[in-house]
Amino acid sequence: MSQSHSAAGAWHRPMVARLSSESHRTATALELFFDLCFVVAVAQAAAAFEHELAAGHVGHGVLGYALVFFAIWWAWMNFTWFASAYDTDDVPYRLLTLVQITGALVMAAGAAEALEHDDFTVITWGYVIMRLAMVTQWLRAAHSDPERRRCCVRYAVGILIVQIGWVARLALPDDGGLATFVVLVLAELAVPVWAESAANTTWHPHHIAERYGLFTIIVLGETITAATTAVRSALDTDAALGDIATLVIGGVLTVFALWWLYFAQDAPRRLTSLRTALLWGYGHYAVFASAAAVGAGLALNVAHATGHGHLTDRAAALAYTVPVAVFLTMVWLLHHRAAELRSRTDLVHPAAVLAVLASVFTPAPVLVTGLVTTALVAATLVLTWRAGRAAAAA
Repeated sequence: MSQSHSAAGAWHRPMVARLSSESHRTATALELFFDLCFVVAVAQAAAAFEHELAAGHVGHGVLGYALVFFAIWWAWMNFTWFASAYDTDDVPYRLLTLVQITGALVMAAGAAEALEHDDFTVITWGYVIMRLAMVTQWLRAAHSDPERRRCCVRYAVGILIVQIGWVARLALPDDGGLATFVVLVLAELAVPVWAESAANTTWHPHHIAERYGLFTIIVLGETITAATTAVRSALDTDAALGDIATLVIGGVLTVFALWWLYFAQDAPRRLTSLRTALLWGYGHYAVFASAAAVGAGLALNVAHATGHGHLTDRAAALAYTVPVAVFLTMVWLLHHRAAELRSRTDLVHPAAVLAVLASVFTPAPVLVTGLVTTALVAATLVLTWRAGRAAAAA
């Protein structure tokens, strides 16, 4: 299979399942391009979220962000797992992937309108474009992979039915409200469970872990970009560097620590079954959403420190510390087995989460958060070193 993929852009290859044990499996240039275009939608959602919080619409902003980010995350996730099993890198596959990228850009264009004004028309059509392209991909796989044909057909049929539901929702008053959104979300989440019960697709654990890791890097990079833009804007309005120095230091320390803690985990070791893979994959909704929200929270604190925000000190601090706490908690839970959570040494992580949340009562919550997360990195390094020495001695 690896040799057949070396000739880029072949006209057509049968879409047979790739081996889950395939060696040297890495993300392709097309997958990296897909992620890069997809983060545009992430950036638009985070910016709209920041705008809603800055305007004092906290409840509406949080709910809107959760809804919009689901569409972004789910479309990305479905392509990622499909590509892990059926990436043929031929012309039809590339064209259909480019159609999905187009849908992602349409979603990005509609993210702000959906989040701020509850108008999901544009983002829904962008989402449906992406998902219908996936239906075509699954039908290709069903045609070429008889062993997993039933599974592939279930994916295609399930996705198609739910997309009809999303389009029909637009015809309802106020886009059908929250209830219909929740029903359709549950239907989307159920499709892989239903399809994989017929036959498991051959996703590649190391490839999946790498793809999630790369997207985490891109989202954290977007957080840095959003924070840098906020700092630049503050300096352009004659703010003194000293007014925001602690925010800059704390923000940089935090993002560096979040990156370190995420990649300190051995993700492929966890992806040993469909059940654990689904939990791990679904749980990354909170990882990605919180990582993107960190940048929005930091930008709000910069605006607040320079007198351009309308939030209280406590509200501005929570806008930053809560996403950081969610990220730390989810990374901790997703990369540990239940038995390991009973270890006394593993209490360092939840203790750090509590310290981050408690930082809202300090005069410099962003700086304190940065110091706490940095200390957590140091603690995990020491604990890992001690565990290694104990294992070697045994």
